[in-house]
Amino acid sequence: MTTAFYWDEKCFWHGGGNYAFTLPVGGLVQPLAGGLPENPETKRRLKNLLDVTGLIHDLDAKQAEPAHWDDLERVHPQSFLRRFKELSDGSGGELGLRTPFSHGGFEIASLSAGLAQSALYDVLTGRAKNSYALSRPPGHHCLPEFPNGFCLLNNIAIAIESAVSKGLTQRVAVVDWDVHHGNGTEAIFYDRDDVLTISIHQERNYPMDTGDCDDRGAGAGFGANINIPLPPGSGHNSFIEAIERIIIPALQAYEPDSIIVACGYDAAAVDPLSRTLATAETFRLMTQLIMETAQDLCEGRLTLVHEGGYSEVYVPFCGHGVLQELSQSAIGAPDPMAQTLALRQPSPRFENFVSSLIGEMEELFL
Repeated sequence: MTTAFYWDEKCFWHGGGNYAFTLPVGGLVQPLAGGLPENPETKRRLKNLLDVTGLIHDLDAKQAEPAHWDDLERVHPQSFLRRFKELSDGSGGELGLRTPFSHGGFEIASLSAGLAQSALYDVLTGRAKNSYALSRPPGHHCLPEFPNGFCLLNNIAIAIESAVSKGLTQRVAVVDWDVHHGNGTEAIFYDRDDVLTISIHQERNYPMDTGDCDDRGAGAGFGANINIPLPPGSGHNSFIEAIERIIIPALQAYEPDSIIVACGYDAAAVDPLSRTLATAETFRLMTQLIMETAQDLCEGRLTLVHEGGYSEVYVPFCGHGVLQELSQSAIGAPDPMAQTLALRQPSPRFENFVSSLIGEMEELFL
């Protein structure tokens, strides 16, 4: 079996909104070419790099059908979906916070969810050893009735609920290493114990009022939500330490039958929406560690779903490294910034400080 890779050019056509960076244009805010940081080029350039290196030929590249209305309704209320569809059938609009869409935006968002859904199905049914969904728009911030943070539908939650409804899985773990807190996925499963949600993120980045380590879940779900907020400036070693000391032991204790990674690349050192110092090697090594854990716990059943990452130059190299590791291909794309970013890593003194914070969280969670 190979690594399934789901993508669709139509997802790169999602657009809309009159923004300059994350600010609405108007008053003293001047228009900006490109608009929101969440634009198609980071994902399209990743796909281009896969084509140019030839790694795409070591993947099972395929497309998917959009998620069906019934699948969307398992996560999002009908009233929200109808309003989204109504605006989408017109000239587009915006329903939440920084989530503009144009005509046909509902169909593109449903397709993005369908990519995640099919990628998960392939793993759970044994058609692929692991999988990757190049979803766009992203999903992990989206609440049931409130799109936010560029996320219009919660792709991972839709995929999980659909798979559960078909009896394909009963116990799922979500590891979110996007630099922003996975508030939407957390909220959807907050009071449930059949989905473990883990988010490692920059503290107080986005959203500014969620992601605390004291938020452990509620009711039956208490203990099934883990937040690992890292301070700005955290680098490669700190991310790997958190994976090894908290995330892997938490997965081992939970014993999921499948693992999903919300795979954002915005923790990278050159991302415009973060202040952390991860590198392409960080993402490759995190992938390797989670792959090994999945092999030990759930026969390797692992699905990665693309979330954030806003450096048009660097995201392709981060994603290529992850997909090379997933597929165990010999085809690489050397990181052109490796030497520079190695010099920018934090000092041992700062790493020791972050290590002490990780130790405090380790005691809390484990």
